[in-house]
Amino acid sequence: MTKSDVKTPRYGWSLTGSGHFFNESLAFMRELEPLDVFVSAAAEEVLNMYKQSLDALPEGTRVFKDRTASAVPVGGFYTGVYHTLIMAPATSNTIAKCVAGISDNLATNVYAQAGKCRVPSIVFACDTKPEDITEAPREKMVPVYPRRIDLENTEKLKGFEYTTVVESVEELKQALEARREWLTNSSS
Repeated sequence: MTKSDVKTPRYGWSLTGSGHFFNESLAFMRELEPLDVFVSAAAEEVLNMYKQSLDALPEGTRVFKDRTASAVPVGGFYTGVYHTLIMAPATSNTIAKCVAGISDNLATNVYAQAGKCRVPSIVFACDTKPEDITEAPREKMVPVYPRRIDLENTEKLKGFEYTTVVESVEELKQALEARREWLTNSSS
């Protein structure tokens, strides 16, 4: 895919295997246009567990699933197709891989390529405090206790260039609004 294949640079949204604020993240996705969604294999499982689908996304949204070893869909980052990457929600596993520079699935590869192409990323990290409550499948709220390494990796990711790490639904909303405003002002 080349830049000429799309009329307007797009948001890219990467879904990982996290259920933490998964429904809220889907709601934000439904408000973004134009949008492409990168769905990891684990995210496909979470969509099923939470009985969600990507059917209600804006018209023209393209969905790329983790089906290739080299993550072919990431090529759009090199040709100007994307102006922003959002990874939300992001598991502690995904955060650890991003911090270590491991790009072995669609989600981590998309993040790595965005960084290499200086495309700003907004990452909604799941493990940001020592104790939290999260929604498990079947709408049951459960406590979680992230490990010290999970919390440390989230802090490390905050220091990465072109990366904004958010820690709550409200911070995600604010980061998306700030990015929209920046995009609007930079195009005028």
